[in-house]
Amino acid sequence: MEKEKYYISTAIAYTSGKPHIGNTYEIILADAIARYKRALGYDVYFQTGTDEHGEKIELKAKEAGITPQEYVDKVASDIKRIWDKMNTSYDRFVRTTDPKHEKQVQKIFKKMYDKGDIYKGEYKGLYCTPCESFWTESQLVDGKCPDCGREVKIASEEAYFFKLSKYQDRLVEYIESHPDFIQPESRKNEMLNNFIKPGLQDLCVSRTSFTWGIPVDFDSKHVVYVWLDALTNYITNIGFDVDNPTDEFKKYWPADLHLIGKDIIRFHTIYWPCFLWSLDVDLPKQVFGHPWLLTNNDKIGKSRGNAIYADDLADLFGVDAVRYYVLHEIPFANDGNLTYDLLIERYNSDLANILGNLVNRTISMAKKYFNGIVPSIGVKEDIDADLINTVTSAITKTTEDMNNLRVADAIDSVFEIFRRSNKYIDETTPWTLAKEENTERLQTVIYNLLEAIRIGAVLLHSFLPETAEKIFAQLNTDLTDFSSIETFGKLESGKELNDPSPLFVRIDKEAFLKELSQ
Repeated sequence: MEKEKYYISTAIAYTSGKPHIGNTYEIILADAIARYKRALGYDVYFQTGTDEHGEKIELKAKEAGITPQEYVDKVASDIKRIWDKMNTSYDRFVRTTDPKHEKQVQKIFKKMYDKGDIYKGEYKGLYCTPCESFWTESQLVDGKCPDCGREVKIASEEAYFFKLSKYQDRLVEYIESHPDFIQPESRKNEMLNNFIKPGLQDLCVSRTSFTWGIPVDFDSKHVVYVWLDALTNYITNIGFDVDNPTDEFKKYWPADLHLIGKDIIRFHTIYWPCFLWSLDVDLPKQVFGHPWLLTNNDKIGKSRGNAIYADDLADLFGVDAVRYYVLHEIPFANDGNLTYDLLIERYNSDLANILGNLVNRTISMAKKYFNGIVPSIGVKEDIDADLINTVTSAITKTTEDMNNLRVADAIDSVFEIFRRSNKYIDETTPWTLAKEENTERLQTVIYNLLEAIRIGAVLLHSFLPETAEKIFAQLNTDLTDFSSIETFGKLESGKELNDPSPLFVRIDKEAFLKELSQ
């Protein structure tokens, strides 16, 4: 039977510099969703990459004394290195300087022009260079760019425009009749009420004041404006062609999920649908504008001098600890906060104590009481049913949470298995059963703990893949896929466990922070 497809994308990272932990959160979040969908049996296509054109890049390359291409090559390789370090399982890393993409963008621009959706005019407006966005006076906040808070300058130039206004009524009708298209709900209301219903202005889609961009092939002094270039990456890299779309495109489009930061939801839910309609292409099924990761409750940014980088954090705490923190601490619709203090607290309480200590204790007891052999079930008691019920409920709850993109809640559901298992140890006191030589009851207790850990690790794999693999190795089991957790009790009795090894070693917070500040 052919697997159901699932196409998930992140926004492509802008190559103006090294991505900080807030940027990296998105790729980790997408990876957890992609891994979970694969585990459920979907044919997943997961795309990420880099956005490499624009005036900002041209200026930065000039400052560095190198060509724009050399500049983006360097930054793109750094971004890919960090994505790989964070153990993300993307299927394709795309770049907007790829000649295939550039050729398709030129064809897309020409098709829109021939259709009458793009026309030539003159642009006068307030321009923010870092955001590469034009603004009207009324959109400014305290006279500055509403997105980044920097100064804007008056700019005027010949430009091509896309008839965004032509699609306004269709866009309102579509968003209102497809309530799941924009998530969470607050972002949908913001787009409709603040941007679309007040009236869409036609969009500037070319520039003449710089050259680092894809040339408009029928008017060479113009380059394609960065948003038309960047957004189309979602279709050009899976084989979209104006004349002859490939089988890959027909298979994977429409995308099931565009996962993006809340600051660029306007481009993905206003510009992008209208571009697609102009091309007679279906819209993606859903756009999720995720919240931000803040540090000390302030927006993270290089210009603010508070940038924290994922690769540095991974060197300090390990990849899975960083993955756990950003996935667990950022709720569905609210910003999360990152400090070293909070990260260490979460590391010690959840990873070292609840999970690490449980696995270590359980395997050590199995070694001590049963020579490291997985025991068979002996005497059952009512309390066992309560543990098993918690485990089976967590499986259902985790899948529900993931289907609703509530990744932080899903991890909590998995950790409920580990919390309940720790409580089960306190309730059953295996050391007392051993002392009383109540071997049959002890067999059941140890077996249930090992099986709860195995099932928890299967669910955990999408979020903390390395940690789950370490647990599987200690359990010496190949029962690692979702079909093995449909019923409790699949762990093979009689199998020899491997030696226990600490998953996470507790951190001395005071000593760590003191060393960090030196």
